Amino acid sequence: MGLLTLIIWTVFVNNVILSQFLGICPFMGVSKKLDSAIGMSAAVLFVIVLATVITYLLQFGVLVPLKLEYLQTIMFILVIAALVQFVEMVIRKVSPALFEALGIFLPLITTNCAVLGTAIMATQKDFNLLQAVVFAVGISLGFALVLLLFAAIRERLDLETSTPRYMKGMPIALVTASILSLAFLGFSGMVKM
Repeated sequence: MGLLTLIIWTVFVNNVILSQFLGICPFMGVSKKLDSAIGMSAAVLFVIVLATVITYLLQFGVLVPLKLEYLQTIMFILVIAALVQFVEMVIRKVSPALFEALGIFLPLITTNCAVLGTAIMATQKDFNLLQAVVFAVGISLGFALVLLLFAAIRERLDLETSTPRYMKGMPIALVTASILSLAFLGFSGMVKM
């Protein structure tokens, strides 16, 4: 499988949010404003890629040779938690406004199932390290694409005056997410895996 095919497959065809339903919490929670969605996308991209590299090396360098595969989930969660703490410290120092905008959702990257799911899937799909990194980048780009699209749509919907009162907020967001999911379903025949 080519690396470009893998990127297209992970971004469009097998999107982590719309096809696998991983990472729904930040998808619904951080998508109210485009600025916070951009920051969350960057943080998730960094954490997913770095976590995948570290957990891949941990899996095949330590756990498999020592026959400790049963510790995979615990070890991966510890690695992800440490990375999120690092990202949180960096964002707090570099951009306090972004840190405030992300609020509670920044520590929630630790429990974002997209991060853990990507790390686990990268070790289960018989990828080499390069393919695992490309897979993680593709998952991250797909996450960012959907999050940014959804944030832009939600900002536009907030300005819309013709939306019925009972549909404002989360109801119209859920309807929009379902339509976005159906739109991405159109990519399903693009790449076969």
